[in-house]
Amino acid sequence: MSKHGKKYVEASKKCNHNQLYSLDEAIKLVKDTSVTKFDSTVEVAIKLNVDAKKSDQNLRGSFVLPNGTGKSKRVLVIAKGDAANKAKEAGATYVGDKDMIDKIANENWFQFDVIVATPDMMPELGKIGKILGPKGLMPNPKTGTVTTDVAKAVNDINKGMISYKTDSFGNIHSIIGKVSFDDKALKENLTYVVSTVAKAKPASVKGVFINSITISSTMGPGIKLDKNSFDI
Repeated sequence: MSKHGKKYVEASKKCNHNQLYSLDEAIKLVKDTSVTKFDSTVEVAIKLNVDAKKSDQNLRGSFVLPNGTGKSKRVLVIAKGDAANKAKEAGATYVGDKDMIDKIANENWFQFDVIVATPDMMPELGKIGKILGPKGLMPNPKTGTVTTDVAKAVNDINKGMISYKTDSFGNIHSIIGKVSFDDKALKENLTYVVSTVAKAKPASVKGVFINSITISSTMGPGIKLDKNSFDI
């Protein structure tokens, strides 16, 4: 069983793991417990009262954080003609059609973070679904990555669009920014994520929907939030 490093242990001592912190307290604490020399990413884990085995209770979607993620993404757009031209104008990192699909299949090329595709290109992309699927790179209409408006998709991703889905335990994980963000920006991003997830409650889920909310920085300890800090 692996042990945590000294920095983590020291940072963990600053948290009361049995306490639920207010939004303001949690944001200050997540910064104070950051243990990396680089600008750590701040993430949220939301545990939901869902049955992950039921398809209607598997949440999937995307949103654009009010203050971005603090991370730039390399966007590959699979499109032809006018759509390809618009993707280039919008600032996509790579644009192509079958040539890019062949490059992924034949060269094991993955110098990108997200794929956006027009609907007409999905049959071709589907041929390498076994390659893209396990890596979480297959475009999906629910996350806004299969669209005729590729320029908007590229712009949204560059602004900080996050794709999310429930894992096998009914949790949703999302970036909410960087430790270097000011408190207000992190609070706005976190509040937006929580409220967006809360609004996506499936009709088949009765009673409490969000069980717990925990934030942490890269390699830092988890900090539990009081759900009363949010209007949910």
